[in-house]
Amino acid sequence: MTQFIDRRRNGKSKSTINRQRFIRRFKQQIKAAVADSISQRSITNIEQGEKILIPKKDISEPLFSHGKGGKREVILPGNKNFILGDKIQRPSNAESQSHNASNQGEGVDDFIFELSKDEFLDLFFEDLALPDLIKTKLTHEPTFVQTKAGFTTVGTPPNIHLIKSFKNAISRRLIFKGAYQKKEKQLKDELKFLLSEKNPNIKKIEAIQEKLKKLLKKQMKIPFIDTNDIRYINKIKQQKPTTQAVMFCLMDVSGSMDESKKDLAKRFFILLYLFLTKNYQKISLVFIRHHTTAKEVDEKEFFYSRETGGTVVSSALELMHKIIVERFPTEDWNIYVAQASDGDNWNADSPKCQEILENFIMQYVQYYAYIEILPRHHQSLWRAYIAIREKFKHFAMRDINDKKDLYPVFRDLFKKKSHA
Repeated sequence: MTQFIDRRRNGKSKSTINRQRFIRRFKQQIKAAVADSISQRSITNIEQGEKILIPKKDISEPLFSHGKGGKREVILPGNKNFILGDKIQRPSNAESQSHNASNQGEGVDDFIFELSKDEFLDLFFEDLALPDLIKTKLTHEPTFVQTKAGFTTVGTPPNIHLIKSFKNAISRRLIFKGAYQKKEKQLKDELKFLLSEKNPNIKKIEAIQEKLKKLLKKQMKIPFIDTNDIRYINKIKQQKPTTQAVMFCLMDVSGSMDESKKDLAKRFFILLYLFLTKNYQKISLVFIRHHTTAKEVDEKEFFYSRETGGTVVSSALELMHKIIVERFPTEDWNIYVAQASDGDNWNADSPKCQEILENFIMQYVQYYAYIEILPRHHQSLWRAYIAIREKFKHFAMRDINDKKDLYPVFRDLFKKKSHA
């Protein structure tokens, strides 16, 4: 029977295989512990690992022990209280040793298991995915294309490389003819020498003439092209990067967005950023901040710049459309948008936002997620977006009033769709 032994080294002297087996076996308990830990930590440190507690009863194993009764002789090293022949009273069944003592004599020790950063994020993001992403072009499975890689002697007729084949044929004919011509010259020189003698040897002359005839026939039989001359275009499979996806992150930084609202928006995008970079390696991110004007910024400025002003949401939508046209052609890119705002927009600008979305954006994006951070009534932007949601099924909108709403909304927006 064939046996495979995994001799790969484990990092930091830990047993990777045993850890994976443990996580698979007690996955429900670990996920419950992860959910509890998430509620007690901020999103800014969500990428760290976690120490979780698992009740001892959930990981208990069957044990074999001596039954009741019987006589046993036991040596107790270091004993100062008993001598040979003393009888030690057997402890009662209700008593047990535990760090968590109780008046019933029973207790449960918690098992501490430390999850690494990757293990923690895997469990947290396990049931999340960008909607319809796999159904279109972006997948985790690599795609391959046929590319040219020189020439080969075997192949199919459509892949014959004519120029290379003819060059090989010409080279072969020149090589063979050169050898024959050299031998022909030797025979002719020898024949000329025999004919110049006073008493030529007729038999030798006839033999040389016969050789020349055979040599000429061989030269005539050299084929114009031979099977060995033919070369085929060699094609090999090479991994091709899958069609890219881009995620636009739009955040309102106007004066109506106070620090608490900006903090919620920043937390949402930080969580989104961690989710994207963890699960999808082929996704580009574009960060756009806007107040009265919009500007594309880097990640640091997106989260920490203090620039502010009035609110014109359409400026961000127009800039996003311009970037899509210039850098992300829709035939090559899957486009996703996440927008966070308090909804406090100029009333005259909200219909313009609706028009831009309907005519220039929604037909090109795979998914558009909008969260409104507003602990009061909705305004004109929300009403305009309701019209968009009714018209486009791939437009989703939710409101967030508190930090506790952040995780449920995020998971609702990006949960995996069941394929019935």
